[in-house]
Amino acid sequence: MIEVHPATADRWDDVRTILGPKSLDTPSCWCLSMRISAGDPRVKGRPPRERAEVLRSLCAEEVPPGVLAYVDGEIAGWCSVSPRSSYHRLVRSRVIPRLDDAPVWSVVCFVVRAGYRRQGLAGSLLDGAVEFARGHGATLVEGYPADTGGERIDVASAYVGTRSLFERHGFTMASETSSVTCGRPRVLMRRALD
Repeated sequence: MIEVHPATADRWDDVRTILGPKSLDTPSCWCLSMRISAGDPRVKGRPPRERAEVLRSLCAEEVPPGVLAYVDGEIAGWCSVSPRSSYHRLVRSRVIPRLDDAPVWSVVCFVVRAGYRRQGLAGSLLDGAVEFARGHGATLVEGYPADTGGERIDVASAYVGTRSLFERHGFTMASETSSVTCGRPRVLMRRALD
C-alpha cells in the first residue's frame, strides 16, 4: 500500500532518511539547490549540516517543501513541490522559461530509495504532489522532466522525472527549454487543475 503525505516537521526523520547522507557533516543537496542561492547567508560558508537545518525549518512552515511516499508504512520516496516563486533558481533561470504570469506550482525533484525503484512510486509521488498543490490553492502545476524519447535514464539524472512519467499523469508539453540533463533535453510540462 502506497501513501503520500506532506513533509511536515513531525516527519523530519523520514525526510532525513530520504535526502540526507549518513553523516550530517557530509556535503549534500538536501533538495535546496533549486530553492536557495549559493550565497544565501543560511548556508554560505557554513558547515554542511546547516543545509539540513534550513530544510528542517522549511518542513515546519505552513506549506512544507514537498511530499513523502510510504510503502506499507516504510519511507520510500520524496518529491519537491512548491510555488515556482519559492525556487530561487527557477525565478532567475535562463534555461527554463517562465511562460506567463500565472501563479504556477513546480515539481522539481524526485528521490526514490533503492529497493523501491521501478515500482511506479514516482507516479504516486507526482499524483501526491499535484493533490498537495491543489490542497494549497494551486490551479496550475509544472514540471521540467527529461525528454528521453522512451529510453531509460540513469538514476543520478532521473531526479527530474521523465516526459513520459508526466504525460501518464495528465501533464502536457507546454514548452521546450534549453536545459539538459544527462545529455537529454528537458521540457516544460503543465497540468491545469480543476
